[in-house]
Amino acid sequence: MDAPLALYRRYRPETFAEVIGQEHVTDPLRHALGGNKVNHAYLFSGPRGCGKTTSARILARTLNCEQAPVADPCGECQSCRDLARGGPGSVDVIEIDAASHGGVDDARDLRERAFFAPVSSRYKVYIIDEAHMVSPQGFNALLKLVEEPPPHLKFIFATTEPDKVIGTIRSRTHHYPFRLVPPKTLGDYLLRLCEAEQVSIQPTALPLVVRAGAGSVRDTLSVLDQLLGGAGPEGLTYELAVQLLGYTPDSLLDEMVDAVAAGDGGTVFGVVDKVIESGQDPRRFAEDLLQRLRDLVILVAVPDALTTGLLELPGDRAASLQQQATRYGPSELTRAADIVNDALMEFRGATAPRLLLELMCARLLVPTADSTAQGFAARLDRIERRLAMGVPAAEQAAPAATQAPAVETPPAEAPPAPPWDASPSKEPAAPEPDQDSQERTVPEVAPEPSPAPVPAAPPVTAAAPAGAAEPGALGIADVRRLWPQVLEAVKELRRFTWIMLSQNAQVVGLEGATLTIALVNTGARDSFVNSGSADFLSTALEQVLGVSWRIEAIVDPSVDPKADASPVGASAPQPPSSAPRASGGRGMTAPAAVREAMNDPSPGPVDPDAAVDLDDPVVDSGGDPEQLLSRELGARVIDEISHD
Repeated sequence: MDAPLALYRRYRPETFAEVIGQEHVTDPLRHALGGNKVNHAYLFSGPRGCGKTTSARILARTLNCEQAPVADPCGECQSCRDLARGGPGSVDVIEIDAASHGGVDDARDLRERAFFAPVSSRYKVYIIDEAHMVSPQGFNALLKLVEEPPPHLKFIFATTEPDKVIGTIRSRTHHYPFRLVPPKTLGDYLLRLCEAEQVSIQPTALPLVVRAGAGSVRDTLSVLDQLLGGAGPEGLTYELAVQLLGYTPDSLLDEMVDAVAAGDGGTVFGVVDKVIESGQDPRRFAEDLLQRLRDLVILVAVPDALTTGLLELPGDRAASLQQQATRYGPSELTRAADIVNDALMEFRGATAPRLLLELMCARLLVPTADSTAQGFAARLDRIERRLAMGVPAAEQAAPAATQAPAVETPPAEAPPAPPWDASPSKEPAAPEPDQDSQERTVPEVAPEPSPAPVPAAPPVTAAAPAGAAEPGALGIADVRRLWPQVLEAVKELRRFTWIMLSQNAQVVGLEGATLTIALVNTGARDSFVNSGSADFLSTALEQVLGVSWRIEAIVDPSVDPKADASPVGASAPQPPSSAPRASGGRGMTAPAAVREAMNDPSPGPVDPDAAVDLDDPVVDSGGDPEQLLSRELGARVIDEISHD
């Protein structure tokens, strides 16, 4: 019993309509044949196994068909039967392998025999395969014949490297470039072949066969022929394809991708150990991992890639990839793909492939050690993903803050005025209310008739729960998550308030319509209250969140435990303290006045608007308030020295 022919021989196309994936070549050829506009020489180029020699045979069969000119051979005449699949062939169609017949003597012999008329066909056709192997001397010997052949002679050159065909020959031919077959077209073709062979194939195994063929129809059919030969009664399964083709199982790739996303080094290096212990090639594993990262990059960039056909995956694999894509950002994926690609270049000729694979995994796990732009972008992706999950940065750092001992921060109070500046004419006047501040009113708090201090409310600490928010209402987590946007709105309204909130304050509580802000010390709290900054914060909250809340300011007990943490109603500013300044006068020398002013321990609220020029470029650039107040003190000392 004779063994059956290989698949690529049994299913070799006999007409241009059966050639798949080359419509840009077959359609113009059919039009030329049907209109009797055939050239005397053709050049077919392209990758191996994409249909060049097969198309040359179909072209010769169509030219010699008894019903010519026709677009497709009839398949019934003697010439069509001789040149059909499995036919005996024709003496008028000569195939020459240029790899072994490319010299000058071979070209001379061809030239002598070419002038004889065909035996039984219309044309004598020479199909020169692997034409790039013809030597330049051989091409030059054929040049005159190819340029001006007799009427019965046709040439068809087929090559994978058209650049090696000398230009004088290429210029006398019609050049048709063939291409690799797209995966979807090739997959559909394989399904039809499996149905014709009456063999079942799992949907998950088909992409592996297509990938192994790399777009070449002949290579793909050879791989499928091998798998079908080893298939059992259940048909071609995914497990059989993985074992015979040497690909990495999807379970190992899923485990690796999930472990890298979670930063689980134990699982990552456990997968590497499984790869080595199972006898798989580390380079093949890296190639498969790069292919998976490529799919994830496309899925993150194009969320509907699976529905539009950009990615061809089975249903169960599609759901798994969509879940994995949510654990990565685009910068993380591109960085990981670059690392794996660089590792693949190092695998060539490597003597320790396992070591290279483990080093590749180590670089995947530590984006914090990567000082390049990709490393910074990967870390930024992680931060944005955590914020999108509703975990503010302040809450992430809370456990570390509770474990470390509280460090007492020195009070950020403005230094008092120089002691010699005690004349009644230079006493600080109470800040006049801004017209815009008078127009802004808070509906929840009624204006008080007198500037009497507001009764102290129960202490609110940072550790106290903020209270459960009603369904659909904003909670403390929402405020913290949107706090950067609120600060940007405050910056547009008043830069001093933005400086104080961004450097010295944090959100600690939300009870009903009252938002509690904790500042680093008593001086900062009093400055926030007395400067009317709460009005600007309320306006910013209304712009960003659409709420009208009352603002209360307290001293952060985690920073200054000895300070009074009782809230102060920031919506009703207190009058500035009228405590007398340190003693001193005009008779005091400037250095002594400076020393007394700098060593004065008495804290007191400072009007920031009076102490700092808001039009100063240093303030506009976001400088430190304490440094700005110190600079103002230095300006006063210089002014006093100039008066003396």
